[in-house]
Amino acid sequence: MRGGQNFPILIIDDELQSDTAGGRALRSIITELKNRDFSVIEALRGSDGKAIFYSNPHISCLLIDWVLGLEVDDLGPVRKELINDKVRKRNRKVPIFIITDKSAVNEIPKEVLEVINGYVWKTEDTPNFIAGRIEHAVKQYLEDISPPFFKKLMQYVRKYKYSWHTPGHSGGVAFLKTAVGKVFFDFFGENTIRADLSVSVPELGSLLEHTEVIGEAEEEAARVFGANRTYFITNGTSTANKIVFHATVTKDDKVIVDRNCHKSVMHAITMTKAKPIYVKPQRNAYGIIGPMSLKEFDNISTNEIKAKLAIITNSTYDGLCYHVGKIIEKLRDKVENILFDEAWYGYAKFHPFYKDRFGMDINDNSIVIYATQSTHKLLAAFSQASMIHVKGNIEHDRFNEAFMMHTSTSPQYGIIASLDVSTRMMDEAGEVLINEALEEAIIFRKKMEEFAEDGLFKIWQPKTVVNRKLEDLCKEPSLWMLKKNNHNNNWHGFKIEDDDYILLDPLKVTILTTDLDGQSQPDKKGVPAFIVSRFLRKKGIVVEKTGFYSFLVLFSMGITKGKSGTLISALLKFKKLYYNDKVKFKDVFPELTKQYSNKYKDGIDLKSVCNEMHKFLTGENSKIIHDVYDTLPEKVKEPWEAYEKIVKNEIEKVDIEQAKNKISATMIVPYPPGIPIIMPGEKFSENVLNYLKFCRDFDQEFPGFETEIHGIQLEKGKYKVFVLKERIKK
Repeated sequence: MRGGQNFPILIIDDELQSDTAGGRALRSIITELKNRDFSVIEALRGSDGKAIFYSNPHISCLLIDWVLGLEVDDLGPVRKELINDKVRKRNRKVPIFIITDKSAVNEIPKEVLEVINGYVWKTEDTPNFIAGRIEHAVKQYLEDISPPFFKKLMQYVRKYKYSWHTPGHSGGVAFLKTAVGKVFFDFFGENTIRADLSVSVPELGSLLEHTEVIGEAEEEAARVFGANRTYFITNGTSTANKIVFHATVTKDDKVIVDRNCHKSVMHAITMTKAKPIYVKPQRNAYGIIGPMSLKEFDNISTNEIKAKLAIITNSTYDGLCYHVGKIIEKLRDKVENILFDEAWYGYAKFHPFYKDRFGMDINDNSIVIYATQSTHKLLAAFSQASMIHVKGNIEHDRFNEAFMMHTSTSPQYGIIASLDVSTRMMDEAGEVLINEALEEAIIFRKKMEEFAEDGLFKIWQPKTVVNRKLEDLCKEPSLWMLKKNNHNNNWHGFKIEDDDYILLDPLKVTILTTDLDGQSQPDKKGVPAFIVSRFLRKKGIVVEKTGFYSFLVLFSMGITKGKSGTLISALLKFKKLYYNDKVKFKDVFPELTKQYSNKYKDGIDLKSVCNEMHKFLTGENSKIIHDVYDTLPEKVKEPWEAYEKIVKNEIEKVDIEQAKNKISATMIVPYPPGIPIIMPGEKFSENVLNYLKFCRDFDQEFPGFETEIHGIQLEKGKYKVFVLKERIKK
């Protein structure tokens, strides 16, 4: 790998511009480095150098004048960071050289000697020699930072071999034979296309057999993520969940299922013909899905036969994280394997804030623990890049049969490389990266509270967050716990039995648009979140999910102060528009006024539309919204039995007005919260149908703000569903 201009060298020395022997020597060294095609960043002050190093992760070498550091107080911050080992926490391998003279070497503390690569005698050795040492260190550093598979992939691509194997575009050559292919080639770039290889390249190993550098990469990932074994998945955590199911579950086996689960779990239940035992989560007035009560696990009965698998969603969509040890304690005697679906939670291993809150943090030989993680969601990897982590004794060869069942024989090598790189990134600087994200999220939370006195854009979080120091909020999980209910702790709206059971993840920020204060009935005036989210989209801001009175934003490693500042600015603009009675709806959403002129008249103001929608969501309708998740529908057939009816075409499509007393052929999932209100094989209850009718009526009443429900067939404004042809006898 080449250094050059992309990986600059940072020199911190206040003699850089001085007409002294030391200054002239430094400038000669810099000239030599530039002749070797290196970019050099100069800092005269220690505090400036520290800021440059922390803001530029691409620094490939750091040179610090230690002699001046002993004399000039300004360099003190850099020396202190070295002694405290903070530089190494940020970048474990970057070369660090101390610029000094031989007389001062004995004065350098042992703590610093342990983290540096050597010394530079700027007035004693020749500039050419010093530049050569630095060049060697940088080249070695850039070679070492690349993980095994990615390194081998780069080496292979740079050999420019003729391709006589798949894929058929042969390193991109085929694309260049047409104009549109050339556009495609130029858009993605030559390296991306040349790195699209196949299993015909033996030195890159086999994903199916976990050999060569792919096997090495998986072994490194297991170490980094705290697993006994890790499997790379190139088609998402949906597939990862199905692999775990097929490795542990067969027909008629019982599985304990968090009803707040991803639809891939429901698909896996259908595929394996398992018998689900559902555990129902809580739901508060905002529609936010809460935790499963520990008492719910006590009520599970498997008739003295252990369930094969339990599936727990951790964290929840809205950032509620379980104490996994407490769940394992409840399930140990009831299940053989536990799967923590951590699709949105792959970063937990890398910060002490999340201790005891993720699957791989538990050592319990009495049970096998799996964790499936979407590396691409909140870490740095290509889409569909996921991992399965395993802790416990499994037979790899047997598990691998399930792995091969769901894995392509032509995996995308770019996805594998991104998993490899993401692993190395988190190994090198995971704690620093996650801490920065935590700080950014908490600063945003505290800033938002400054203008949320009226309840509009209040943050869903413990009331104590506002007055605590940033450092404490990043280090003390106890400040983010959902506590037992009392007058001061009712912010979350759930029944909590154990003060250490549920943690709110600061990185998942739920913003409220109307203050319900834990009650089921809001005030007469309110702002539904659908309107705010559409306004934000017009400003180029896309939130993760939108409920009736809340929306979720995620603070990943890619969030910057600029991004969070832009969101705050947009929300303040909406607030200003909302409270101005002269602002018309058409001024904010002209496209809706034009498309739905019969609904949104020219003269109607923004606040009136907000209040009209708010009124529709309250009263009797608020009870319908709550009741749909209050009682699970009656199960008449197993999910797989209902699916077989689909394959045999023994189903029919009916309007929801005619669906009562019929069996659903498919799952129906409103987004948000993304939890099925009915599963295949379950009977359409009055609660479910009332909710679907409510959503249909809402869509008709407020065009442009339609609800999203998977499993519904929308035909000319009518909601239709697939049901089994046979009718349930009353």
